[in-house]
Amino acid sequence: MAIYLVRHGADDEGYRGGWSQRGLNTEGYRQSQKLGRYLKENQASLQIKRIVSSDLARALDTAGELARELELPLERSMEWREMNNGVIAGMPNEIVNERYPGLYFSSLRMDERYPGGESPQEFFSRIGEAFTRLCEEQMERGPDDNVMIVTHGGVIDNIYYILKELDWNNQTTPFPAYYTSLHTIEHVEGKWSLALENYTV
Repeated sequence: MAIYLVRHGADDEGYRGGWSQRGLNTEGYRQSQKLGRYLKENQASLQIKRIVSSDLARALDTAGELARELELPLERSMEWREMNNGVIAGMPNEIVNERYPGLYFSSLRMDERYPGGESPQEFFSRIGEAFTRLCEEQMERGPDDNVMIVTHGGVIDNIYYILKELDWNNQTTPFPAYYTSLHTIEHVEGKWSLALENYTV
């Protein structure tokens, strides 16, 4: 029984991410195509039965490439969105620096929200609740119904901290999650744990 996490492909880093609806750039599409081919070639062992994606464009673009290769339907979900960075989502970095100087994820207090967005604590709690529901759902579905979640770096980092039972805050060093990286979580001896970390093809 496995849960596969995938970070979306490359997008334009000149803009703030978060809840931005900007899609992949050309490199991101190429990365996603490459991962899709790898998953198709290894589907006999991976046994991916469902693909669930964050409904933000860069994740949906990535998931669309994977679903096409695996010939699986694509489910959209707001649960797996990156942190809600409110009014600066998708805004050019230069404009953010002019209008909101010093406004970064790491500059927020844990209970301080982005303007129009959420706080680091709200983000961590949201992902923790979504991940708990996912694990419970997978246990009900059975060992032959593996799921792939296409999501974002911040989401994957939160799940690492949950699985490794480490204290998280917006000052901690994030676990690496490269573009289109694959992260495998397996249920072994009654416990979910990481079996493959940040694998790229």
